[in-house]
Amino acid sequence: MEVRDWDKRYRLREHAASDLEAGPTPLLIETAASLKPGRALDLACGAGRNALWLAQQGWEVTAVDGAETAIEFLRSRASNQGLKIAAVVADLEKDEFNIEPSRWDLILKLYYLQRELFEPAKRGVAPGGILISIVHLNEPGEGDGPFRLRPGHLEKYFNGWEILHLREGKANDPAHRRAVAEIVARRPASC
Repeated sequence: MEVRDWDKRYRLREHAASDLEAGPTPLLIETAASLKPGRALDLACGAGRNALWLAQQGWEVTAVDGAETAIEFLRSRASNQGLKIAAVVADLEKDEFNIEPSRWDLILKLYYLQRELFEPAKRGVAPGGILISIVHLNEPGEGDGPFRLRPGHLEKYFNGWEILHLREGKANDPAHRRAVAEIVARRPASC
C-alpha cells in the first residue's frame, strides 16, 4: 500500500482508533519487561500504539511513519498524555529517515516488511541492544508478495545475532489476523 493510501486510512480516524484500542503489541510488552528503558526507535509506527506505550514506560522514543495523518494523531495523543515522543514524518521506502548507527537500545519493525530496511535497522541497534520484527507470512497457496515473507525466511536476516524469540503462526495481536513470523534478536556486543 502506498503512503498516500495509509494517510487516507488514518484520516478516516477509525483505523487509528482501532489500532490504539488494540493496545501495544504483546511481544513488545513481553520483551520490554526485561529491559532497562533507553532509546527506542519505532519504524512504521502508524498511529503510535507501541511508541506511546514505550514512552509511558520511561523510554526515550522516536517514532517514524510516512503517513502524516498517523503522525499528527500520535503527536496529539502524546501531548494529551504529557508524553514526549519525537514523531517524524518520513517515507522509509524513499530513505527519508536516516537510522543512526549504534544509537538505539531497541528498534521496532512491527508488521512492516521492507526487506532493504533490515540492514540499516540492524546497524542502528547499539551493541547488546534488541531488534523486534514481526512480518506477515504467505498463507498456504498464496504467491509471494512485497509485504509478506515465506515461512522460515525472517531468521535469515539475523545471522550472527542472538535469537531470543522466534515464532511463526497465528498473530498474537488483536490488531492483526494474518499468520506472522516474529523475532526478537540481540545484537552481539562485539559488532
